[in-house]
Amino acid sequence: MTELMGRDEEVLLSDRKKKILRAIIDAHIAYGEPVGSKYLAQDAGLNCSSATIRNEMAELEALGLLEQPHTSAGRVPSELGYRYYVNSLLRRYRMTTDEIEQINRTLKQKVSEMDGILAEASRLASRITNYTGFSVKPRSAGRRVEKFDGIYRDHKNFVLVMMLDDGGVKARNLRLSFSLGEEEASRLVEALNDLIAGATVEEITLPRIRELESRMGSVSPVVHPIVSLIYDALTEDVGGDLQVEGVNRLLQYPEYSDVSELRSVMDLLETKEPLLDVISTGRDSRDVTVYIGSENNVKVMSNSTLVFKTVRRDGRVVGAIGVIGPLRMDYAKVISTIDELAAGIDHLLKDDEDPGNGS
Repeated sequence: MTELMGRDEEVLLSDRKKKILRAIIDAHIAYGEPVGSKYLAQDAGLNCSSATIRNEMAELEALGLLEQPHTSAGRVPSELGYRYYVNSLLRRYRMTTDEIEQINRTLKQKVSEMDGILAEASRLASRITNYTGFSVKPRSAGRRVEKFDGIYRDHKNFVLVMMLDDGGVKARNLRLSFSLGEEEASRLVEALNDLIAGATVEEITLPRIRELESRMGSVSPVVHPIVSLIYDALTEDVGGDLQVEGVNRLLQYPEYSDVSELRSVMDLLETKEPLLDVISTGRDSRDVTVYIGSENNVKVMSNSTLVFKTVRRDGRVVGAIGVIGPLRMDYAKVISTIDELAAGIDHLLKDDEDPGNGS
């Protein structure tokens, strides 16, 4: 499903107008040219005369759903027309068996970290849709360590492994000035899982730290450097990140043939912050979100469409995947692809969390 951004609620169309609007948008997406009444009468299977179609097209233009680039030309969809199409006229795209197998095969490789899974999903999104794919690691707030583990190297060196609730994994080497035995290292990991796992930075309070020191007894000096490592892991890289795949695919669309237009979009993808802001506003939705043109509030994206869906783990948003392309986008295929990819990641994460899953 798609999240309705809400710009067509007051537009009421007859069935014939809906058929004509859908036929115009489908043809414009396919061929990139203005669509005239002659084409619609002959090739779109509408079963009505050119004169009737012209009248209906004029009324659709008056409603703001179509535009006429030149006096003698046919019509093209307006931004509002695309919105109506996505909200009310879109037919479900049925992904091919090959496309679904490609998604399942790639995601089943089970990239070890969430960043890797999202990056691979964005590459697939770009490859399947032929638009620019992207993945988002959201701005982190209240990050927690879900589970601690450790690698005992010798009595002076210990590697602390932290599995974060956003899917990330942090490993930090701790070099000690005193001796730490293997049994004491195991006791440290157990105490961290009992007392610190599941806590935010703000919740790692002095009483918790003192309890940790009490649990460690004679090797309590290990607690201070360990807590410092945990603080660092929970507070670094919290600004969010955007990875983009297939930027060169934009070059094949005439909408980006203007050098300044293309440079503006590419600068936006490189800067990242404005797009992160846009995507963060759609994080609460569990459906595919579609921002058409000026709906995304980023000026240089006024001729582009942004489609994305958030990925969740235990109810928490851990990322997003999507595509960027022209307003003249194959919305049905894009929405289905993003939905299928997000569902694949969701199944992958559930499999990883299932202790009985031996794959």
